[in-house]
Amino acid sequence: MIIRDAFKEEFEEIRKLRLDSYQEHAEKIPEAHWNVLKTSILSDEQEQQGIERMVAVDDGEIVGTVALFSPEIEAYKGLVEGELNHPELRMLAVSPKARGKGAARALIEECIKRSKDKGYKAMGLHTSDFMENAVKLYTSLGFKRLPQHDFIPLDDGIVVKAFLIEF
Repeated sequence: MIIRDAFKEEFEEIRKLRLDSYQEHAEKIPEAHWNVLKTSILSDEQEQQGIERMVAVDDGEIVGTVALFSPEIEAYKGLVEGELNHPELRMLAVSPKARGKGAARALIEECIKRSKDKGYKAMGLHTSDFMENAVKLYTSLGFKRLPQHDFIPLDDGIVVKAFLIEF
């Protein structure tokens, strides 16, 4: 498996992969929350400057993707209280047919490496409990809860929880 920067001509394929990956959560959450998440998944915001887009490629096929936001970019558009002074991992997605092969772990490890290489002492992310497998993976890699940066984007009780790994 190869982890590399995404090419601009792959962005549409990446959006489709993200939607396919996140689709399993549609039945777990209220429709309004799914619609907001889906809009974010399909957005092109990851195409702006200061965001590193990476893909996992296995046998010539893109099987996973992630975006790494620099701290200068407001990744959550005013939803997080306080300033985040570390990079944020966002939109980690692995094709359902490629799960269990290490793509997610490899993408996370690449984000950690890039963050360290830039001199940061930590990297963060946000996720919700309905993404059970993601939460398990993040905690197994050493991410710790950072509840002061949690937020509730809609009035539906779903908390988007902050995690941080320090290095």
